Amino acid sequence: MYLPEHFAETDPARIAHVIAAAPLACIVAQTETGLVANHIPLLTKPDGSLIGHIAKANEMHHLIHDGQEVLAIFTTADAYISPNYYPSKLDHHRHVPTWNYITVHVHGTIRFQHDRQAKHAAVGLLTRVHERRVNADTAWKMSDAPADYMAEMLENIVAFRITPTRIEAKSKLSQNREERDYDGAIRGLQEAGAETLARAMMERKQTER
Repeated sequence: MYLPEHFAETDPARIAHVIAAAPLACIVAQTETGLVANHIPLLTKPDGSLIGHIAKANEMHHLIHDGQEVLAIFTTADAYISPNYYPSKLDHHRHVPTWNYITVHVHGTIRFQHDRQAKHAAVGLLTRVHERRVNADTAWKMSDAPADYMAEMLENIVAFRITPTRIEAKSKLSQNREERDYDGAIRGLQEAGAETLARAMMERKQTER
């Protein structure tokens, strides 16, 4: 990833937030048949590894070998930035459009898990986290489904774990702009309805600018 120093994200808390807030990762790997990419929700374990599961019918677990390097890409907010957002444009017109975004690239080695315990754990942990976010006290649990049906569903998936070897993170949020243009970009994003990215820029301003 092209990573100018002023856009590099090094705060572990912010990196963890991106992964938790945008769990649907694009997992990319080189195989004998070429590049493959799959969009899979992932969850971070306390040891830093990422877990998930795929359908057994997905050829990913045949094309990618155990221990092979993969790249998991997480992206939260992104939006177009118009030169019209910058007040200084009226002074010299020396601005061009750009795109702001927040992304995390996790490089790591993947291992597939076919045993029932690993598959049960992957599904259980993922659903517990996301059900609590969506349904709170009425969260769906695996035990809500008939045991024979759940066993059939688990039989049709493959679990996996990615052990990170390198993490690159980028928060391209107009840090290279003077304050009035930075504020102008926030206003422009708000007016365009890109509230998530505008909020991220406001939070960064409060802590860094």
